[in-house]
Amino acid sequence: MSGTYAHAPRPPATVPAATLPARLTAVLGPDAVPPPLLMLLGMVSTQVGAAVAKQLFTTTSPGGTTALRLCFGALVLLALARPSLRLGLRTAGAVAAFGVAMAAMNLAFYAALERVPLGVAVTIGFTGPLLVSLATSRRLRDLAWVVLAGAGVALLAGALPTGARDGGVPALDGTSLLLCGVIALGWGGYVLLGKAVSTRLGGGRGLALGMAVGALCVLPFGVVDSGTALLDPWTLALGLGVALLSSVLPYSAEMAALRRMPARVFAVLLSLEPAVAAMIGLALLHETLGWAQLLGITCVVGASLGAVSSRRPPGAGGHSRPASRRASVPFATPRPQDPGDQGATPTTRRRHARTAP
Repeated sequence: MSGTYAHAPRPPATVPAATLPARLTAVLGPDAVPPPLLMLLGMVSTQVGAAVAKQLFTTTSPGGTTALRLCFGALVLLALARPSLRLGLRTAGAVAAFGVAMAAMNLAFYAALERVPLGVAVTIGFTGPLLVSLATSRRLRDLAWVVLAGAGVALLAGALPTGARDGGVPALDGTSLLLCGVIALGWGGYVLLGKAVSTRLGGGRGLALGMAVGALCVLPFGVVDSGTALLDPWTLALGLGVALLSSVLPYSAEMAALRRMPARVFAVLLSLEPAVAAMIGLALLHETLGWAQLLGITCVVGASLGAVSSRRPPGAGGHSRPASRRASVPFATPRPQDPGDQGATPTTRRRHARTAP
């Protein structure tokens, strides 16, 4: 990977004792890990967080799980980003809309996880930001990727004549399909609104404020659905774990990776998100998918890879730095883009802050 990613300068042969802690930090810190591996770790962390969240359903509701995830995530990010509350009217409105989209996306995601496998929920939701990235295209070639993604969703939903004969999950019922549709809409809106917020405030500050708004929106649902169960120490511990796994850790890993990774490479790796979700669902939740569902995931991943490959790299081979996908995304928290990241392709904006699934 020499020449592709930036590496820290080689330390001198003799390291003074005073600089040893700093050197150890440099060696053991995120910059010592190859960016693709950081991206993979971020995706795995997000999906493991979703798998842990599914265990919370035995003691609390999807609404309660969403409240715990966003509340803990907001507290951690607010402490780290320390955003100012002096916002203009337009900026405050954008933050509010961003938080509402985040809340809707996460509520729908965890409600869907109660009814469908993790890989199915993530893949259908993933079509939201994919369609956003293709919406402004006028090329006929990109229409093929939309059709391919639609075929994948149809296979996952059981709309094509395969049924459940392959031993996989049965066709989605109306409620499950509606919830997955809300995930896709919320994720797409999250990407668009996240960009607007990060342009005004910067990625970290905008994400922290947006997640705080989202937490306030979902808290009543959590209290009504779960009541005092939210105060159970074990439930609180799992909720904190979900927030760290699904928001804070993926956000940190992706931000570290994006400093040293071309935007196109980021987009290609991000396209593997549905496949990672399916593998985590199988490994941790024992959710076996049939060939129709696996083919559907392949179609959506292929459509995303096709959309990435059909776009020209921004600038003359420059390294765009979009902000990271997974802060509050149920699986991923999309990361809002930094104000200076004007060269990033629409596809790279899918995963803003890990607020997404």
